[in-house]
Amino acid sequence: MKNAYIKFILAAVIFGTNGIIASHIPLSSCEIVLTRTVLGGFFLLILATARREWGSLRRTSLVWLVLSGLFLSGNWLFLYEAYQHIGVSLATLMCYCGPILIMFLSYFVFHEPFTVPKVSAMVIVTIGILCINGADVQAHGLSWGLVCGFLSAVCFALLVIAMKKVSGIGGILSPACQLLVASLVVAAVTLSMPTAPVSLDMTHIACMVCLGIVNTGLGYYLYFSGVQRLSAQSVSICGYMEPFTALTLSAILLGESLTLLQWIGAACILGGVALSELWHPGKKG
Repeated sequence: MKNAYIKFILAAVIFGTNGIIASHIPLSSCEIVLTRTVLGGFFLLILATARREWGSLRRTSLVWLVLSGLFLSGNWLFLYEAYQHIGVSLATLMCYCGPILIMFLSYFVFHEPFTVPKVSAMVIVTIGILCINGADVQAHGLSWGLVCGFLSAVCFALLVIAMKKVSGIGGILSPACQLLVASLVVAAVTLSMPTAPVSLDMTHIACMVCLGIVNTGLGYYLYFSGVQRLSAQSVSICGYMEPFTALTLSAILLGESLTLLQWIGAACILGGVALSELWHPGKKG
């Protein structure tokens, strides 16, 4: 279980750098997502083939693999579109309304009971999300960037539920299949949209390779390995290491500034995470 936590949190930190790297790639959101799913999917597919994991593929899990690939493509398409409209930090935090949905769905799907720490954390995190995004909604209305951020959160919640339903498949083969399914969906969307030719230099290509191989291939393998062993509620809580990483790095590297109220909201989110994971009423040392 400790190993699962380490893998999951490491993946969340890696994912927190996605927006930073993507900001240096002069492609549309669809093209960036297509690049990372294809590179990451084939990278993991080669590793799965080398490890001879194809024998672990089960027909009963194919439906959940396909669904998780569809939800993954939706999560990333909406998230990268939000990056371009409302910035890395706000888009990532908006996406992380998803864990709130996961906590709610886990009660009905996995019969994980609501506890005082979990409910309290949910309330605090919700307040944090409102602090971060409420002023923007009030000032500019319900912008397309905020809508994309929320839709990415819905897809994220459904993705985690579908991933936990996948069982009996090799640790590398499963995320490889999910990424390749997602790449087919993203390819269809990308081809249906008009795109302008873009000149790419070696820095752009290096960022694309890093985003595809490290942040997608390696990161998604670590993420899937952790999700399989952790409860849905633990996944929803620990996943907030991603927006914390994105928030910190976007402020340091991209110069994106947050208001005092938004920083208070970020503190509420991190406080809710700590409360949920560290508060165990009735547990004796």
